[in-house]
Amino acid sequence: MVGDVNGKRWADLSPAQQRLIMVGAVVESVLKAVALADLARRPASQVRGPKPLWALVLTLANSLGAAPVIYWLYGRRKIA
Repeated sequence: MVGDVNGKRWADLSPAQQRLIMVGAVVESVLKAVALADLARRPASQVRGPKPLWALVLTLANSLGAAPVIYWLYGRRKIA
């Protein structure tokens, strides 16, 4: 059935579960937006790997926040 996740629809979830999902979505969206803004402003020489690939991963990966965290920890070169 469309909209089912593990046999449940949005309306079947408790209010606490709905809030948790919404908070998680907002947190991931903010993390992605901040990472994409940093990527856009950062020179390519300060990014590990191609910037277009990072932008694609950050934009399309549904990662529960992991993709932006990986970018922040490993995708950026340290400024000397």
